[in-house]
Amino acid sequence: MLNPGPLRFTPIFRRFLWGGRRLKTLLNKPVGDEPDYAESWEIVDHEADQSIVACGPLQGATLAEVMARHAGPLLGRHAGLSRFPLLFKFLDANKTLSVQVHPDDAQAAKLQPPDLGKTEAWVVLHADPGSVMYAGLRPEVSPESFREALQSGCGDACLHRIAPREGDCIFIPAGTVHALGEGLVVAEIQQSSNVTFRLFDWNRTGSDGKPRPLHVEQGLAVTNFRLGPIEPQQTGETVDEGRTCLVSCDKFVMHRCEFSNSIRIGGDQRFHFVAVLQGSARLDRDPSGRPLNKGETVLLPSDGGPWTLETTERSVVLDICLP
Repeated sequence: MLNPGPLRFTPIFRRFLWGGRRLKTLLNKPVGDEPDYAESWEIVDHEADQSIVACGPLQGATLAEVMARHAGPLLGRHAGLSRFPLLFKFLDANKTLSVQVHPDDAQAAKLQPPDLGKTEAWVVLHADPGSVMYAGLRPEVSPESFREALQSGCGDACLHRIAPREGDCIFIPAGTVHALGEGLVVAEIQQSSNVTFRLFDWNRTGSDGKPRPLHVEQGLAVTNFRLGPIEPQQTGETVDEGRTCLVSCDKFVMHRCEFSNSIRIGGDQRFHFVAVLQGSARLDRDPSGRPLNKGETVLLPSDGGPWTLETTERSVVLDICLP
């Protein structure tokens, strides 16, 4: 089977009541004129949600089709996977999101239909002054006190708050209660799962004027009360200059790479997913023939690496792969 080469995908946009316009103004996404663009799904292979190859010899193919035809050269040593394991998106939290929690793999496997769990991580791209993230529960919160607070409409009193800064990375293992506050734009990497239990929605109503459904008992059943408060990741330099490890867990590995000339990615029998956060870079063997600009992403197959990104300005990218 032939190496499919670098894969660019057409973003999938999601509109929700908490979205805004910063996918366009900050990340140059080609959204429409509506005021509530909340998410740009950059890569996904989850049931009907499918990324479509935007250019090159596989143009028009879904990611599921690419996996079926080219799993070996795409995934390398992870070629036994039945579907692409990660989902990457950009989010514009123009309003505060609901308070949520996600199950782990074992818990999600028991659902109907079964799914993967959802461990995720955020990288802050923009934070308005005074913005807040909610990550984990306060140390004194127990299952009983949290249930009581949720039922009385004051679940926010149990949440640990973070004052995020641009560049912060927050790791959210499955079972962590969390929410994005108003005024944040983040990049999110997660397991390819769509299982979310909404615990608290700030006592507000949806677009139909009615409260949105909550899943308090399901959410409490998967909440890991041993985790406690979550703080931004403490990062450190790796062996490569300009490359910083943000997260390394059993679901994904994510590095931030800062460079002003060139950088090599891959060549280690793994796929690599790259997202440009700042600047612009040219990718060797890119079928589009144009630079990767801020807010753009690409999937680099295992075969054919290492891949070279070249720039004439200070550029920052995320490099994401499997362990």
